[in-house]
Amino acid sequence: MNAWDINTCRLDSSKHFMNKYMRRWNWDFHDLREALRDAKKIEKAGNKKYEAYVDKNVQKKIIFVYYAEFDSIYIISGAEGS
Repeated sequence: MNAWDINTCRLDSSKHFMNKYMRRWNWDFHDLREALRDAKKIEKAGNKKYEAYVDKNVQKKIIFVYYAEFDSIYIISGAEGS
């Protein structure tokens, strides 16, 4: 069980993620929230850092940080492929 509620927490992303991945994948923040909600696996990769593995058309990895004090998820980067 995750520490956050993806339906209510704030989503933000780096300029790099928006310009490179969201544009390539033709996603908006609704698609991003849906992908995180339906992630196949979410692994903790640091104190506040996580990696979400999603399967939306093609397997993708979304690297993000969760800030509990702000109830906010900040997307750092992503990757695609198997």
